[in-house]
Formats: sequence, structure tokens, C-alpha cells
Amino acid sequence: MEKLLSMVRLDQVSKVYERGGDIITGLDRVTVEVAEGDFCAFIGPSGCGKSTLLNLVAGLDAPTSGELFLEGRSTSRFTNDDWTGIRRDTVGIIFQAFHLIPGLTAAENVAFPLLLRGERGTSVQSRVEEVLELVSMTARRHHRPSELSGGEQQRVAMARAIVHRPQIILADEPTGNLDSQHGAEIIVLLRSLVQRFRQTVLLVTHSVAAADAADYVWTMKDGQLVAKTSREPLTIGA
Repeated sequence: MEKLLSMVRLDQVSKVYERGGDIITGLDRVTVEVAEGDFCAFIGPSGCGKSTLLNLVAGLDAPTSGELFLEGRSTSRFTNDDWTGIRRDTVGIIFQAFHLIPGLTAAENVAFPLLLRGERGTSVQSRVEEVLELVSMTARRHHRPSELSGGEQQRVAMARAIVHRPQIILADEPTGNLDSQHGAEIIVLLRSLVQRFRQTVLLVTHSVAAADAADYVWTMKDGQLVAKTSREPLTIGA
């Protein structure tokens, strides 16, 4: 059986913060590997290190010690420009707070990452229409965030995160600001992306229901991975 490509690997990674003279350990010697096409969830209470882990993988923060690898490449010598390129080309991030640009329409928000890459013209328009259809937001393409519900805003945020066809999707509490119905719809969408495009998903969540969609779940406590549970993942269209 062919060995799957390692998309994300942490090797004894720790992250320590200093706040007001206190030393806070965000991650404590974490070693974990996520392969191509895996849907991996990290679950645990606030302050357990889930979001810290995701921020390190996104290059929004740097490890205090240990080594992080993306697609087999060590990130230890990555510059800010390198990380900008990774987020532009390889990684898509879905935030709990949506982070849509208020003055732009749904379609313009989704197009924004492509414009940052220097893409223009009909290729941008066709890609935007493709992902808006994927998240069932075509009819709302001309609406601004203030005219959309929370669930609709998160769908637009998902479309923006995948429009550049990233290989890795990082989802930081994507259902945290949604009711249970809309939250479940977002998780089904994430699962469908894994099945359709073989994208690798790292999901951080408090929600056991959301984590149930993953291939496997890591439980975190006090900055460490304490247990791994394999799931019977949700299958779309079966």
C-alpha cells in the first residue's frame, strides 16, 4: 500500500509565552503527523493548546523549540515572505469570527486571495463562481457581510479559504459562532472537501459533534496530546 505524503508534522514542538512576568506553556513537546487527505480534529477545553497548534502550522506564530514540517519541508528557516507564500498558495484558514471585509460583497471577499496573488480577469470570476456554488452561496454573491446570517458568512469565509485550492485547510472553531444546525452544515461541507478534493483538514473545536466528522480525533490537555480516537467518519453522498 502506497504511503501517503506527510502534509503536517510536528516533532517535539513546544510554545512558551511570557505574560506579565508569568511563563505560560501553550504547547508542551507535541509530536503529531497528519497525512495527505486526512481530516484530523483537535478537541479539548479552552487553553489546552488547540489554537496555538493551528497558529504554528499557519505560520502566525513560531515554536519555542522543536521542529515543524509542511509537505516534508522544515519550516525552521522560513522567513516572513516564505510564510506569506505558504498562506497564499498552500494553506487556507477558516476563522471562528469569519473576518470578512465589510465593504466587499460575498463574491469580492472570495476573490480577494486571488487578487493578492496577482490573478485577474475571467479566471478569477469563474473560480469564485465555482466555490460559491460549492458552498451554496451563489444567490447571495452580491450581498455584503452585514446582509448575511452567521451561517452564510461562514460559508463565504469557507469559499474564500478554498478558492486558491490549498492543500491544507486549517479550521479554527469554525462552528463556534453558529447555532447547531448551521454548525453541522459547515462541518458537512468540510467533510465533502476532503472527499472531493483530497484536501487535508486540521480542525480545532470544542464540539464533540463537529469532531465526529473527522477521521480521527486528538484530545488535548495542558498543551499536550493525551489520546487519539479513530472515528467512523461521516460520508457524504453515500
